[in-house]
Amino acid sequence: MATRLVQINMKARDHSALGGFWAEALGWGASSEEPGVTNLEPEGFVYPDPVAVCLDLVTSQEPKTVKNRVHVDLATTSAARQAEMVARLKDLGATTADVGPDDAPWTVMADPEGNEFCVLDPRPLYRDTGPIAAVVVDCADPRAMARFWGEAMDWTPHQVTDDNALLRSAKGVGPYLQFLRTPDVKTVWNHVHLDVRPYPGDDLEAEAARLRSLGATAIDLDHDRWTVLADPEGNEFCLLAPG
Repeated sequence: MATRLVQINMKARDHSALGGFWAEALGWGASSEEPGVTNLEPEGFVYPDPVAVCLDLVTSQEPKTVKNRVHVDLATTSAARQAEMVARLKDLGATTADVGPDDAPWTVMADPEGNEFCVLDPRPLYRDTGPIAAVVVDCADPRAMARFWGEAMDWTPHQVTDDNALLRSAKGVGPYLQFLRTPDVKTVWNHVHLDVRPYPGDDLEAEAARLRSLGATAIDLDHDRWTVLADPEGNEFCLLAPG
């Protein structure tokens, strides 16, 4: 059994407006599977496919009070393209964020609801990822996180150090999942979290038990379509129904 990362779940005061921003930012289409949710995926995309990790904006009035522990890095192909993207995102309602070193080659920004993201400088590693270069998770121990998530999913580790770990779909497509060592301590429920899905024919309860045996913990939230768990550093994630 195994899971794969299929989407990012982001809380939003106005899911439709925030979904509109991210649809323009990524060049993706927007739809709504149910009231209070905006779903974003590439045009012509057949879900689920590791070529992209989709984005769900879900209505919540819970205020954002701290820097998100999960964010996306956007890929660029040249310095000129990076500058153009930053300017375009500002026109769409993003702002620059005072996070990280002043001399960093990437640009840290925040969407209209304050969710941080980075517009990266051009890097060969991310030339074929699509608009999202990486989904980045702040953590205390990248090696331990790579070990857990590498066993939880069928994604392959590409780089693992004390400060940074990269995983990617075993098919070699789509964005990377990055664990970045930071001094920040998790204090609140994550405003942005990962959703993973087992394969068709797998048993949801058995998969949840397997993840707990790897170090995940159960969170007591009742829902008939998914199971809420937390990874070894307490980051919440949803285990969706197989499919």
